[in-house]
Amino acid sequence: MSPLPSDFPASDFPDGFLWGTSTSAFQVEGAAAADGRGPSIWDSFCRLKGRVDNGDTGDVACDHYHRYAEDVALMREIGVGAYRFSISWPRVLPRGRGVVNEAGLDFYDRLIDRLLEAGIEPWACLYHWDLPQALQDLGGWSNRDSAGWYADYAVLCARRFGDRVKRWATFNEFSVFTLFGYALGWGAPSVSDRGEHLKVIHHTNLAHGAGVDVLRDLVPGASIGAVHSFQPCRPADPAPETVEAAALFDELWNLGFPDAQILGRYPPRLARAIEPYVKAGDMARICRPVDWFGMNHYAPLFAQAEPGAVWGCGFGAPPEDMPRTDIGWPLQPAAFHEALLHATARYRLPIYVTENGYGTKAAEAPDAQGIVMDRERLDYLRACIGEMVRALKDGADVRGYFVWSLLDNFEWGGGYGTRFGIVHVDFETQKRTPKESARWYAALIGGPLAGQPNATSGTGRPTGRT
Repeated sequence: MSPLPSDFPASDFPDGFLWGTSTSAFQVEGAAAADGRGPSIWDSFCRLKGRVDNGDTGDVACDHYHRYAEDVALMREIGVGAYRFSISWPRVLPRGRGVVNEAGLDFYDRLIDRLLEAGIEPWACLYHWDLPQALQDLGGWSNRDSAGWYADYAVLCARRFGDRVKRWATFNEFSVFTLFGYALGWGAPSVSDRGEHLKVIHHTNLAHGAGVDVLRDLVPGASIGAVHSFQPCRPADPAPETVEAAALFDELWNLGFPDAQILGRYPPRLARAIEPYVKAGDMARICRPVDWFGMNHYAPLFAQAEPGAVWGCGFGAPPEDMPRTDIGWPLQPAAFHEALLHATARYRLPIYVTENGYGTKAAEAPDAQGIVMDRERLDYLRACIGEMVRALKDGADVRGYFVWSLLDNFEWGGGYGTRFGIVHVDFETQKRTPKESARWYAALIGGPLAGQPNATSGTGRPTGRT
């Protein structure tokens, strides 16, 4: 099989442009009760009836905890220069604080060392939604003490891994886990309360600032950022109340965290609401110097007024003539161009696209020749990278791109029925099979997989996942 041609010449990208892929601990690691790991709020949420499709859990997931070496080998074949992963707080501190779990730390030592041996730069994210349940029992992020719990956790990770890991993200998608977990009730810990949501917004911002200070103090040469979901937010119709709802939703989804962290202020609507929870000196504690802006982007958002909702606004329907994926997300790659230019102008930081990908509920499996043909994903990635090239030419300061996701994984409320990976995972056998999108990505970034026929990985042995 001849190598796939690249759609974009190297001259389209600045020197040193970084190509990578991303995952998160809860979505891929599995080994939920192995080697001393404690439960997280997502372990608890998965056991609430009807909250996750098919009753799926993260107990086994992709078994990355045991198969990390195999997955690093796949990354090397694809040709990525960096891997963004998250550290599981309950794996290294089973009760969130206090007694350290050396076996959990050892796992990340092994993963980091294997990445470095493969020539892949480790990018560590300290928090990707899996708060230890023991801390939730103390109030979780709604307890102002959470910023201090997080800072202590950051100290542990910085001291253990900072000799080898120089790229750090404090959090992944503040707006999503706070909105879904504390206002809409769609995610862990399943709360729907405006006051609780406001406290959580502010306390996670305080935790971010504390984490930046810890990493700056303890990791020589650290490059520090945070990862934000950043997608144009548009009114679902032209009615004045819809336009106002979209403006508020834009602050909750896009602006509330990076404005506070980078500009030192909350956007106006949110600022009025959150004022009772802000103490003297808080904004200076939140607004700490960072080195880059992490952007996760998938699609534009459409908002509408919802008088009965916690915030009086919510998700609206895209225009009827706008294409959608089979999971209902709008397909408009040009929104990526808009988001990159907006973030460059507003925050004036180098941007790393830390997630961009295509999810589907369609059946994806190797055919008789061992090929997983995911044409829709490939076309979406090609279109988005094309929009990124256009944004670069128009002045966006983009330094790298991480595709989401390396592997099909536990997709939160969608369980295992929604697939985002460029590598197919058979969840009964754990066999990995690179999809055509992986071969295309390898061709783009110069990985050897582009010229290999029907590559597969894994023993195919049953895992007993339920």
